[in-house]
Amino acid sequence: MKYAVQVEGISKQYLLGSEVVVDQSFREMLLGAIRNPLRRIKRLKGTDDSQERFWALKDISFSVKPGEVVGIIGGNGAGKSTLLKLMSRITAPTEGQIRYQGRLASLLEVGTGFHPELTGRENIYLNGAILGLTRREISDRMEDIIEFAEVKKFLDTPVKRYSSGMYVRLAFSVAAHLAPDILIIDEVLAVGDLAFQQKCLGKLKDSSTDGRTVFFVSHNMASVKSLCSRIIYIEDGKIKYDGAPETAIGKYLSAERLGSAHWLDKDNNCKYVKEILIKNQHGEPSEILQFDEPTTIQISLENIDQPGMTTAVRFTDDFGNILFTSWDQDSLKEVPSEKSTSKTLSCEIQANILKPGKYTATIFVRYIHSLNKTRQEEVNLEVTISPEHCVINSARAGIIAPVLKWRLLS
Repeated sequence: MKYAVQVEGISKQYLLGSEVVVDQSFREMLLGAIRNPLRRIKRLKGTDDSQERFWALKDISFSVKPGEVVGIIGGNGAGKSTLLKLMSRITAPTEGQIRYQGRLASLLEVGTGFHPELTGRENIYLNGAILGLTRREISDRMEDIIEFAEVKKFLDTPVKRYSSGMYVRLAFSVAAHLAPDILIIDEVLAVGDLAFQQKCLGKLKDSSTDGRTVFFVSHNMASVKSLCSRIIYIEDGKIKYDGAPETAIGKYLSAERLGSAHWLDKDNNCKYVKEILIKNQHGEPSEILQFDEPTTIQISLENIDQPGMTTAVRFTDDFGNILFTSWDQDSLKEVPSEKSTSKTLSCEIQANILKPGKYTATIFVRYIHSLNKTRQEEVNLEVTISPEHCVINSARAGIIAPVLKWRLLS
């Protein structure tokens, strides 16, 4: 059987330790090797006991046929991004190998593959040349790329002056229209607006019908389910499930939900989110909430030291459909003191909205990391809406069940 991608027993190991310095200059690396040549030799041989070893991925194997659209899901730190970097040949596996059939393009982070000093047009030609296309072949696709990206006005401007949204629009358009045989897309599409995200998902579906293989990573389970015919669920660097989207999403959501109305970060796994309380209308922590009563989510944050930090609450059903997302910026008027490194927020969800059933409440903090790249920290909790006092038939069509005001006018 012909495969587009074959991943055979790959593992990736990283060294952890306070003495590992990233972004060293060549001079600093050379001086370090001269001052302590024995340690340098030990590190190269992998025998330096002063450093802890961490397996980001362990014994990953799968095969993908041409035309398959494969979703890769998992919690933060599960190993998804590491896998995509290995598949994109950005870094090499410690063990195992990956085989490809055809040209490969990837879109992993904002600005990946673009030279900041070059214009949008020049970067299109650069990316096409990397994929092995002739200048004429790239020129033939230029109008389609520009039209899809909606950046014609800025095409001859250096991309270092682009916003993150413009970066993503052009990068995706280039990757999709230069016709690679294998396309790898990470969570980067979350930067774009909703209309553009839908446009991208439509383009990815078209690509799969043309016989291209697509790997898609997202925390939006509804998008993954609608786009992918197969999902690989990764947890702790290992494949937990590989198969039908509905089953994979169910396993992922069940594992991610903590199922507690009072969550404390006892093990210091989170830097910012330290405590979450889900309260009923009486102010009591409760995992089971009433349909006809408001719910309050209280969030305590610490170590607030990042610019542009925002907090959000998102509710998702068991099928991965996002019911709503509410940001603190939507209605928050109070501003904490600039000297304050901690704060407590509350978000009230009105009564008579959510149908009886189980939901995942995702509380996340998003901030600007560097070069306009966003990072986020999230916690998932299980919430149950009781069928008691519910005036809505559970079989009624629709994801939510708001009780709206009706009046007889005549």
